[in-house]
Amino acid sequence: MLTFKKSLGQHFLKDEEVCKRIISGLSDTPVSRLLEVGPGGGALTKYLIKWPQIDFKLVELDDEKIDFLKQQFPEVQNNIIRGSILEVDCPFDQPFSLIGNFPYNISTQIVFRILDWRQQIETVVGMFQKEVAQRICSGPGGKEYGILSVLTQAFFKVEYLFDVPAECFNPPPKVMSGVIRMRYIGNPYQIHDYKKFLSVVKLAFGQRRKQIRNPLKSILRKEILSDPIFSKRAEQLSVADFVGITNHLS
Repeated sequence: MLTFKKSLGQHFLKDEEVCKRIISGLSDTPVSRLLEVGPGGGALTKYLIKWPQIDFKLVELDDEKIDFLKQQFPEVQNNIIRGSILEVDCPFDQPFSLIGNFPYNISTQIVFRILDWRQQIETVVGMFQKEVAQRICSGPGGKEYGILSVLTQAFFKVEYLFDVPAECFNPPPKVMSGVIRMRYIGNPYQIHDYKKFLSVVKLAFGQRRKQIRNPLKSILRKEILSDPIFSKRAEQLSVADFVGITNHLS
């Protein structure tokens, strides 16, 4: 009998149809290497191990769940990486895809980890708290549009796939969940310095109700800030706008 550890944000998926729908998010693209994040009780694992000719690895922090997975699925016992997705080394040296029912308490940090590994990641299919999933997929102008939206959409095509109600989990979370897909599209905006881009985006959204010239006046010259674009709020700017502003720092 598995125990649920609140400290690790564990809510185990029990709805088999939802499991199949999540996995189907990867089915229209060829997958040679796959990392499952937080497999827990193996709700997705039991389907993924059936995929032919795939280099499949799992990353799990909870020793109890690791022991359970090794007993239930002996074929993956040498493929389990013990640790947090936020701390382990990149598990492949070639392009790979990533799938998981992500722990809600670190889901935003997982997105930043994916961004760190972006040049190796082909496709991500993941379940988040719905609010976070909407933020990732939101476009300019909406209240959900923010840092996660800009950073992910700079490098990935993002799609909101479907909702997952609380009753699909044991124990049920207090929020609705959402499944999204992220497909790496390279660097179409020609971002040459990701750290500078990240800094500009974070600064701009740090005071999202103000015109962006206010938070950005500490890093941009006064004559640049006279451009009309700096009269807008952060949520009104596209990814391309943020890239253009970042280029003024060079």
